Amino acid sequence: MLPNQRREKILDLLKEDGSAKVVDLARLFKVTEVTIRQDLEKLESEGLIIKEHGGAFLKNVEDQVRSFSLVHQENLDKKAIIAQKCLEFIETGDTIILDSGSTTTEIAKKLKNSGIRNLTVITNALNIALMLGTESGIEVIMTGGEFKPPTLSLTGQKAADFFKGLNVQKLFLATAGISLKSGLTYPSISDLVVKKAMIDAAEVTYLVADSTKIGKSALASLGALGLIDYIITDAGIEEKHKEVFRDNEIEVIVA
Repeated sequence: MLPNQRREKILDLLKEDGSAKVVDLARLFKVTEVTIRQDLEKLESEGLIIKEHGGAFLKNVEDQVRSFSLVHQENLDKKAIIAQKCLEFIETGDTIILDSGSTTTEIAKKLKNSGIRNLTVITNALNIALMLGTESGIEVIMTGGEFKPPTLSLTGQKAADFFKGLNVQKLFLATAGISLKSGLTYPSISDLVVKKAMIDAAEVTYLVADSTKIGKSALASLGALGLIDYIITDAGIEEKHKEVFRDNEIEVIVA
């Protein structure tokens, strides 16, 4: 991995987890701690992070948590369109899992005024829980886990363990990048066990991702595309990408 690529992945990880230790980053990227410190110095010089003893944390993360705003706010117009389409697959009486993320947050916003009731929403996202927690006819259940400030979410083994023994109708799953080679990818390794547990607990998995994420790869791979049943995306998806999903027996739903 080239230095610029590694620094980009480090920044993506910090945008996901909020902070990281030098020793962990060195192990993860298979480089020396000296190299990681140089990477962090470069990122700090660009005003993107703040170095601290033994590690670094994302700049402005405290302000984002206080305002309950997510770091990833790109392509919100596409995400809103995708979210509206998702409502066609949610029915009164359903029990669903809403993964953390900006697209799933848009789904939660749409649910507020949808008229869909007698709905149970299981989520690992604090912002989604607060958004839907006072809605009449919607029961919200949260996982436990370790708090990740930038994504306002709970992660790790404790979050994954929550899903053991559960059987829910539908999962709306987020992703950072859909690699045609590596499958579903995420910036943070701690999320992988949670995503897998969600998939195992759901009868049907809908991947919700705007078209700009297709063909991109984040740091850690969850597994092959075959883990999902449907992808709900926007009209920007290329025909060649549709064919890849179809070849993997995944139905493509265009919003």
